[in-house]
Amino acid sequence: MTHVNWAAFETAEPEFAKTVEDRFGGGGAGVSPVKHSTHHTIATIRKDGSPRTSGLEVRFLGGELWLGMMPGSVKALDLRRDARFALQANHGPGTTLGDGDVRISGRAVAVESGAARDAYVKEVEPPQPFHLFRTELTEVVRTYVENDEYLVVEIWTTPGTPVRTLKRT
Repeated sequence: MTHVNWAAFETAEPEFAKTVEDRFGGGGAGVSPVKHSTHHTIATIRKDGSPRTSGLEVRFLGGELWLGMMPGSVKALDLRRDARFALQANHGPGTTLGDGDVRISGRAVAVESGAARDAYVKEVEPPQPFHLFRTELTEVVRTYVENDEYLVVEIWTTPGTPVRTLKRT
């Protein structure tokens, strides 16, 4: 399975990427390069193989989708043991399925040192210490209702392959 970072997804599917980023509170063009999100939900895999859901905030910065976590948090420990995750955007108050539901799946790669971590710390100024993960995407999905008639599911899985769109009544 191919894994790509946020910049590669954005290059492959710019309109879809903007829609997804906006649903995560990224804001799109003209917004500060540090794009703060609202509270979202991540699913990780526990040691026994069962799923765990937790809240977190995400950042879109420098062509990456970043996940920052408190030291020793169980979701960070889960990701250090098994990097697979699924991330779902918070619907927010007053939104409906017509506004769209977006999910991102992939792998979280721990970033413990180096220029990328230093740049993140400089821009975000997170409380220290903390766990930092950059994401490698395997799937991006948007589900919404069109014209109060169709359930539309847009699915991206592979660079070079267009977004698949499914419609159901």
